[in-house]
Amino acid sequence: MDIIQIVILGIIASILYIVLKDINPSFAFLLIIVTGIIIFLAIIKQIGTIFQIIESLGQKANIDNMYMETILKIIGIAYIAELGANITKDAGLGSVAAKIELAGKIFILLLAVPILTAVIEAILSFLPVS
Repeated sequence: MDIIQIVILGIIASILYIVLKDINPSFAFLLIIVTGIIIFLAIIKQIGTIFQIIESLGQKANIDNMYMETILKIIGIAYIAELGANITKDAGLGSVAAKIELAGKIFILLLAVPILTAVIEAILSFLPVS
């Protein structure tokens, strides 16, 4: 499924949602969730390809595999949190969406701590000892 098909699917789902939201709001919301899942499944292969490219670049640059895995996990958490937050916003649950976004940020920060520690240690190693 290429971008044109995804955009057409999104437009059709949006039009159907507008028509159905007054008739059957539950079914209209279900339509939006199913559309989001279909689009996510359509792009999952491209996401895998991007991860493979990033991993190969990290290997070529002799970057520790732990750092590359951490970066990929951070990217994954960001996209998953955004997807979840957008779905809950579509349901009219802005406060739940905000909590999902906060949780995503906390998990990202938790994963970033070892990288931040390594950067600080590298900087400190360059400073003269007094």
